[in-house]
Amino acid sequence: MSFTSKLLAAAAAVTFALPALADGLMINDAYARTAMKGAKSGAAFMQIMNHTDSDDRLIGASSEIAKKVELHTHKDIGDGVLKMMHVKEGFAIPAGGMHALARGGDHVMFMGLTQDMIAGESVEVTLTFEKAGEIVVQIPVDLERRDHGGMDHGTMDHSKSE
Repeated sequence: MSFTSKLLAAAAAVTFALPALADGLMINDAYARTAMKGAKSGAAFMQIMNHTDSDDRLIGASSEIAKKVELHTHKDIGDGVLKMMHVKEGFAIPAGGMHALARGGDHVMFMGLTQDMIAGESVEVTLTFEKAGEIVVQIPVDLERRDHGGMDHGTMDHSKSE
């Protein structure tokens, strides 16, 4: 990669990493990833801050990058085993509070990726909230980040989520 390409990629990552704000909700520190080139699934993580006086709820997500997009979490089923599962009711975002979508916990799951996630580029995701409605965010792809437990979503089989 040339110096100019690296500079443009860095500028794009900084631009896309800026918080998205709509109707009192702020999306901060968002990033998306997959385990490897050609993976069938990926995930997005972020902090959702609610700067209003009313509770809200993230109830869905969509993106053209995948055939199916769901809200997922991990459930401890005993003996140190975590099971990935669809959270149909979504995630509560308390008034004046924050809800983190983080690796090893709640997240946006992309299943049946229609294209590779490329580091330095971004994916467009529409988040749907119960009260605030739809918020479109550009989420930078970061394949190197290793936070929140380091769980690797790209190699898991999500085809049989509940």
